[in-house]
Amino acid sequence: MAPAVEKKTSILLLFAVLLIGSRAYAQNTPASPEPQNTPQESQRHAGKPEQIPPVALFVMLNRKSIVFPDIAATPEPLSPGKKFELFVDNSVSLHGLAGAAFGAGLAQAADRPRGYGQGGDGYAKRFGSSMARQASGNFFGTFALASALHQDPRFFPKRESTIGGSVKYSLERVVVTRNDQGRDVTNWSGLLGPLLAEGLANAYWPERERTAGQTFRRYGIDLGVRAGTNLLRQYWPSLFGKMLGVHYTPTVRP
Repeated sequence: MAPAVEKKTSILLLFAVLLIGSRAYAQNTPASPEPQNTPQESQRHAGKPEQIPPVALFVMLNRKSIVFPDIAATPEPLSPGKKFELFVDNSVSLHGLAGAAFGAGLAQAADRPRGYGQGGDGYAKRFGSSMARQASGNFFGTFALASALHQDPRFFPKRESTIGGSVKYSLERVVVTRNDQGRDVTNWSGLLGPLLAEGLANAYWPERERTAGQTFRRYGIDLGVRAGTNLLRQYWPSLFGKMLGVHYTPTVRP
């Protein structure tokens, strides 16, 4: 089998395993009971189109953000099942897709890795490998290690912080996280998850990129990107609230 075909096959197999696992888990997870409307509420809403006021829309989307699903909206700990759902949501989030597309464009311009070539085929390989690395990193860090170590993989926005304080906090949360009891601990799940993902990526990266030096170079970039996106997570709820004309006050504090 040609090396290019092997790389494409490895990426496709990785996504297939993750997709099959997520569907199997979802089928075995009992659904939460839907709240029932009282007869008075049903009569009041009968014949009227459902409307969601801006505040309710803001709360709903902020609790299940498609941009940053890992922003904490409640202080309650996550069960292993919820951590698995968060891994799936993170893997297909808008910021993950946008980051992979932007990163693939930068790598294309720099012709890194050289084994992927140029043109549409080269960009597709770079985008696919970036998505695969993100998915495997989320699987290890957000679900597997976070569940085994009883750590909370979410980001908890800090209240009333200055810009300098937010930058410091964003950097700190790369190496510090909450455990399931709400105490700050070393973020082993967040630190080891990307490293395991980069080790797995050596199965489909070009041979010259599989050295220990290149693996740790990519790992360092991953941690730097995490710190930068933490800063976006800190301000995203406020920015989103302003777009809807809603004042945002964090419901949880770190």
